[in-house]
Amino acid sequence: MAPTRTDSQLSESYIQDAFHSYLKSSLTQAKAERLLDADVLSSAEGDLMITGPALCLYFAALRCTTNPPSVPLPRHNKSAQPMELSYENCPSAFVSFLRVWSNTVPAIQALSPEYQHDLARMICNLEPLITPLQPSLNGIAADLRAVAIEISQRRSFQDRYASDLQAALDSGTTPSSPSPKRAAFVPPPSYDASPASSAQSSPRSSVDGHLQASPQFANHDLPPQSPTFLSPATSSGFPPRTPSPTILGFNSPAIEFIRETLYASLADALDWQPSLRDLLKTDPPRAYFASVAFAVLDVATNSMTPDGAVIGVLGTPLTLEKCPPELRPFMAELAAIGHAARELAEEDDAIAMKHAARGEEIPPTRMDRVRLMLEQGVGYAMGRRSQEGRRSVEGRAVSFTNRVNALSLGMTKLKAFRERQDDVFKVLAGIGA
Repeated sequence: MAPTRTDSQLSESYIQDAFHSYLKSSLTQAKAERLLDADVLSSAEGDLMITGPALCLYFAALRCTTNPPSVPLPRHNKSAQPMELSYENCPSAFVSFLRVWSNTVPAIQALSPEYQHDLARMICNLEPLITPLQPSLNGIAADLRAVAIEISQRRSFQDRYASDLQAALDSGTTPSSPSPKRAAFVPPPSYDASPASSAQSSPRSSVDGHLQASPQFANHDLPPQSPTFLSPATSSGFPPRTPSPTILGFNSPAIEFIRETLYASLADALDWQPSLRDLLKTDPPRAYFASVAFAVLDVATNSMTPDGAVIGVLGTPLTLEKCPPELRPFMAELAAIGHAARELAEEDDAIAMKHAARGEEIPPTRMDRVRLMLEQGVGYAMGRRSQEGRRSVEGRAVSFTNRVNALSLGMTKLKAFRERQDDVFKVLAGIGA
């Protein structure tokens, strides 16, 4: 397929084809270098949706030979002219991805081969081999994984990722002796906007009204307001969650308890972040993932007890001991995110006090940037940050945002979430219509 242009821009489909071509070779190379094994490639577990695209961006950075950085695109035939993806021809949908990636290229190429290998290991969630750790690797890995998270939210990526994984699994095999492993990756439900809700209904009443009217919901009294164990002013910045109707009974399985606790926060997220309603009109899939991420941040910071239990929508706790073993990593990560949010907020407060004591303007906080990245993406936030001139070498705000997004993706891939998330998204899309 030859590239098509509109006002000198390459088409999105052409860039998507090029990306998946490189993604297959990147996954194959990672398998050959033992960064990823066949079991990981065939599984649908962990954050494989993030690891694959991040590796592709890493290998593309190593191949880059231009300044400013551009991506050499694969040629579909030998007679085709070499072509680079640059700001001049990049489709507008991918400019933010290119901006973040191009900022990492000089740093990646300046690393020694040993540190470059450690960076690849960190992208694959493997321990680096060299100690002490090169501090800049954290920030580079965080930026690559942040772009990968945004790529993994695109439907065009989700629909093709299983074949990319299978291509890597089949590498090194022959037609007569194919790979015994099959890629188990299954895309999440597609997200299509539902008909507009009543114009007279408020966002809050639209959600609650849908939940109350739906026959699948039991008639429970509104639960008491969940206690707040971390002060909203010093954690996520969210107010305490208001009560919401729920389908849960008091003996519901733990996964349903966690799921409904998170989904009960979605309507609140639209109240706290009114711009999400506009995003529902312009980019429904991003709005859905952003809403879930804000719900995760809210529950992690406002509904976790000091010992790691979740106070759910019925006002009762789910302790780690009562949680099935396969769900405990999710619970532990929720608690860890809450703890990290509190640390970031405390550091933000200390920085603000120092600036105030010197009579200086107080800069945007890390948590401000986290909320910006959860909603608009790392590329948009990086453009703002370059104007503000503030960024730590470790990329802590980006790393924290990645943790929230990664947990959101991991949770929504679970079967219990997939069963309900399509309906929940249609409710949210109806609000924004």
